[in-house]
Amino acid sequence: MRNTLIKTARILLFLSAGIFLLVVAFRDISLQDLVAGLRSANYLWVLLSLLFAFVAFLSRAYRWILLIEPLGYKPSAKNTFYALMTGYLANFLLPRIGEITRCGSLNRTDRIPADALFGTVITERITDIIALLVLTVMVMLIRIGFFGTFFYNYIIIPIYIRISLLLSAYWPAYIIAAGLILVMLAIYFIPASRLPGRFRLVSKIKKIIRQVGEGMKSVVHMRRTRAFLLHTVFIWLMYYLMTWALFMALPATSRLDGTAVLFVLVIGGFGMAAPVQAGIGAYHWIVSVGLGIYGISREAGLVFATLSHESQSLLMIVLGAFSLLMVFLESRKKSAASAPAARHTGAQATAGASPGEKSDETRISLRQTK
Repeated sequence: MRNTLIKTARILLFLSAGIFLLVVAFRDISLQDLVAGLRSANYLWVLLSLLFAFVAFLSRAYRWILLIEPLGYKPSAKNTFYALMTGYLANFLLPRIGEITRCGSLNRTDRIPADALFGTVITERITDIIALLVLTVMVMLIRIGFFGTFFYNYIIIPIYIRISLLLSAYWPAYIIAAGLILVMLAIYFIPASRLPGRFRLVSKIKKIIRQVGEGMKSVVHMRRTRAFLLHTVFIWLMYYLMTWALFMALPATSRLDGTAVLFVLVIGGFGMAAPVQAGIGAYHWIVSVGLGIYGISREAGLVFATLSHESQSLLMIVLGAFSLLMVFLESRKKSAASAPAARHTGAQATAGASPGEKSDETRISLRQTK
């Protein structure tokens, strides 16, 4: 009961933050003008932007497979895509919960350890952060005087203030977290043979840490590094084309150049990274303010932000709901198929394990040996 209340409070807190940012973004904006702006859009361009987004999702799923392969597993492309979209759907409930959800989804369909999958997701997120920072530097170098003030006032200063408030308000929590990290590192480096038998929980924690670490190191053991980098570039190219198509959909933004498209892509990325459900409110606010430096009115900027965010959200919700259903059906199919095998294995337990069976640790050790 207590855990349920905590989770509910957390969801409401992040949702409240998103609603607050929406109110800030849309204050003094006429609903009639907003609707009129959305009606003026050319929705053929919007459909094209959704096509670019869908292709980016497919590329993301394949790139994730490239990170999973060094662990000794080969998930199906469709199940990987379903898991990815299920994660996007979960992000509408709670920020960043999608990373955990998609690992659980692929674990249910392809029986890959969720801990190791979470390590690959961490690696993937780090890669995307690096890509976003590279694009940010590119924008700054193109017109540093023009964009520098905006980044300083609306990105660097808010991030600095937020970190300062968190450090000052929750410093005991950070001390506890640092202590837990040190304990986990100690557990990781203690040989299992030295742990008493009653410390089974410690052994389990150590296994989880090891598997997450193996997942994060998958990029080091990747055989197709070039394909991984090409997919990363391709994904962000699709995001750029998606943003460009949305620019073309509205009369107010169709006259802007490619630098403006790149600028909005970058600041929109920071807005989507905000700790609110799916960037709700944060994306609308920062994009409308960013377009303002090009002389776009706040009303027109919010029309663009609304058209962009809501069209992408609708695509993710539809694909996510469908994927969630497919994960459920695939999981049931796997469970039904594994039940006879489990009974057969139990009947032969006294004869020893089958030579063809390999544990998760065996897969990892074999990969390391190779």
